[in-house]
Amino acid sequence: MSYIESARKQFAYYKHLGEKTIDQLQDDHLNWQYNEACNSIATIVRHLYGNMLSRWTDFLTTDGEKEWRNRDAEFAQQPLDRAALLQLWNEGWNCLFAALDSITDADLDKVIYIRNEGHSVMEAINRQLAHYPYHVGQMVFIGKMAAATQWQSLSIPRGQSQAYNAEKFAAEKTKRHFTDEFLSQSSTDSSSNA
Repeated sequence: MSYIESARKQFAYYKHLGEKTIDQLQDDHLNWQYNEACNSIATIVRHLYGNMLSRWTDFLTTDGEKEWRNRDAEFAQQPLDRAALLQLWNEGWNCLFAALDSITDADLDKVIYIRNEGHSVMEAINRQLAHYPYHVGQMVFIGKMAAATQWQSLSIPRGQSQAYNAEKFAAEKTKRHFTDEFLSQSSTDSSSNA
């Protein structure tokens, strides 16, 4: 598996976690803030959308901080309904995946710029592989608080680690990406809901 294929799978995994969080929440939870200093899920999605469009549009040829981006506006507490939130969410991720699909491992050493600071393509991808999961983790935490006792675990549920490990160690050793199990469940869930 190439580096770009691996990175793409990891991005897809965090997109999946964000979507599983959004799916569990009532509409009013999407705009809920713990306090004035905290972001809502809607605000985080607006920020991710702005960042993704800025970073991944013309990825190899223009600075990743576009002149048209208004980062401060991304953090304004403006409510979004579910449809608008999902539209921003999907547009941002689609921009990212289109950019990744346009490059190969031969591009990894090329230099691109973010705010005039040079990054290899690999460094730029790694930067976003740290940034987006940071925010998706915030979304999950907000979701757990908002859903309270109705929350469905997105990983190994509490008290089930031994059973999970026993199942894994009972299988033959194999080489695969750690996200394959989750992403195949996601595509199965999507097709059964269609």
